[in-house]
Amino acid sequence: MEKTFLMIKPDGVQRNVMGDIISRFEQKGFQLRAGKFTVLSQEQAEKHYEEHKDKPFFGELIEFITSGPVFAMVWEGDNIIQISRMMIGKTDPIDAQPGTIRGDFAAHKNLNIIHGSDSNESAVREIENVFTDSELVSYEKTLAPWI
Repeated sequence: MEKTFLMIKPDGVQRNVMGDIISRFEQKGFQLRAGKFTVLSQEQAEKHYEEHKDKPFFGELIEFITSGPVFAMVWEGDNIIQISRMMIGKTDPIDAQPGTIRGDFAAHKNLNIIHGSDSNESAVREIENVFTDSELVSYEKTLAPWI
């Protein structure tokens, strides 16, 4: 099973769409392994966006992602990185298809609601930046026959 890091950004938290977003991943059949409502530290934000450190918008990214609480998550499932990226949609909401998270909820390229890992390497780095191993919970869905 593949793991990915997803993070509802401050604009998604403030717009009260966390439940809607989480339910999409649950309905897809993915398994939540960890969730944390937190404010990223400057250090965590800089590590998260390290591939953009030499770009002119790096400071704005850091300022935005640390401006309020985020909901960081680890999800698990077959091909979850690729599938979750399709569910999230294009970065710019103008290009995001209706039915994707950004297509349905985002209104501006800089306020695009959610982050999702783009590769296995990124997922590992991003998960380790926010979660400890002991915070990842593994479980079997044992209630399935009764629900």
